[in-house]
Amino acid sequence: MLTTSDFDFELPAELIASQPLAQRDASRMLVVASDGTILDKHIRNFLDFLRPGDVVVMNNSRVIPARFMADGKHEITLHTAVDDKTWWGLCKKFNKIPDGSILTLDDGSQIQVLAHDDDSGLKLKFLCDDVFAVLDQVGKMPLPPYMKRDAQDFDRERYQTVYSSPLGSMAAPTAGLHFTNELLDEIRARGAQIVNVTLHVGAGTWLPVKTEDLSMHKMHSEWCCITSAQADIINNAKRVIAVGTTSMRTLESAAMHNSDSGKYRRVTPFCQSTNIFITPGYKFRAVDVLLTNFHLPKSTLFMLVSAFSGLPEMKSAYKHAVDEKYRFFSYGDCCLLFKKEE
Repeated sequence: MLTTSDFDFELPAELIASQPLAQRDASRMLVVASDGTILDKHIRNFLDFLRPGDVVVMNNSRVIPARFMADGKHEITLHTAVDDKTWWGLCKKFNKIPDGSILTLDDGSQIQVLAHDDDSGLKLKFLCDDVFAVLDQVGKMPLPPYMKRDAQDFDRERYQTVYSSPLGSMAAPTAGLHFTNELLDEIRARGAQIVNVTLHVGAGTWLPVKTEDLSMHKMHSEWCCITSAQADIINNAKRVIAVGTTSMRTLESAAMHNSDSGKYRRVTPFCQSTNIFITPGYKFRAVDVLLTNFHLPKSTLFMLVSAFSGLPEMKSAYKHAVDEKYRFFSYGDCCLLFKKEE
């Protein structure tokens, strides 16, 4: 039985990308074929692996400036919406803030603490008309802590995909950061279609696994959506290429709810929360190819890619990436993974 420690690997700190490259489409791309063969390529070579009839699925969720100060001393990072005015947010020493507390933000807006949860942090109600307008004034982009720097003005644009639209994520679907509008046009010119599904990235995507027993890890739910029209396109695809693990989780969640396999070859329309946790042994139903960034050791995302391409193969690929000094994590390089041969 695999444990969390099986997904550990050595990563020199200097390979963690704290800044984006000057150009979105300047990243390197490590290719892992279905038989485990490794190739060193560039993100623009993504086009060379496309075939007419492919459907490229991207997550179009837009990152909100989810990190802000309350009462001048509590740094809060929102991660999951309950409704238009209510969110869960992570905060250090959150248990010292009593339920019912009214906290003031930098622009004078206020939030009320409704509840506490050991995993989710604080349940907060915004006492305002427009939460996103307030966050636009007081919030910063919620860069991951491994970047070890504060968000800067350029992150508001650079930590978004060029096709982002509906607000709702507390982290970027980072595989999409490599694409320019020109590259998207070239994908279509190769005879592939692009489908923009939505998964609002929350704590489920990035919280660390704290248990050795994988079955004991609790995945937070994240809201995602594939419409009927999108499902029709995906189901008629020759191959489905997921851009990012969030697109993968959306597709596979829709596939798991597909009870009418005669009508829906891959996925059924699906607009609800998912807490799917993909580990080795999972049978993929919807996705044939995955483009994704490099992930943290012992993370649910490294477990997901290991399920898709094989744990020995991914450890070998990551060792190669370290040896060749690929850039890791959100602002880093990417890899193109083909589903392991069965």
